[in-house]
Amino acid sequence: MANIHSQKKRILRSERERLENRLYTSTIKTYFRRLESQVQEKDQPSAETTHKELVSTIDKAVKRGAMHRNTGARKKSRAARTLAGSSSS
Repeated sequence: MANIHSQKKRILRSERERLENRLYTSTIKTYFRRLESQVQEKDQPSAETTHKELVSTIDKAVKRGAMHRNTGARKKSRAARTLAGSSSS
């Protein structure tokens, strides 16, 4: 454990930020699983709603720094391909 006051504060802050970042990544994974299951069930309206929420969450995570912008772009592209696969089937 740190002895310096500012370092103690930094440890607490970094832990809080880590949990906030995990919240974003966990939510994104949940939306992905939901989107894939809705596409398999051919539930187009709810799949489009989930896709919209997923893209919004990814953009927020990138803006906040919880996710790198290239990673966000890759995930959005993958989600769009998943959604497009449902309409072509």
